[in-house]
Amino acid sequence: MARKKKVKRFQAVQAVKELARERMGAPPAGKVVPHKNKKAEKHKDTLGRLLAERE
Repeated sequence: MARKKKVKRFQAVQAVKELARERMGAPPAGKVVPHKNKKAEKHKDTLGRLLAERE
């Protein structure tokens, strides 16, 4: 026998957000921020790797 779906409680925050999406549209997608303290590669690419990437 299939289970009944659990009735979700009303949440004012969720209702307000739904109304805002209808009126103003969806918010813009989040942007990826690169790490500030990320270290550069220690070794440069070799000529063999550079030629392999082109192909």
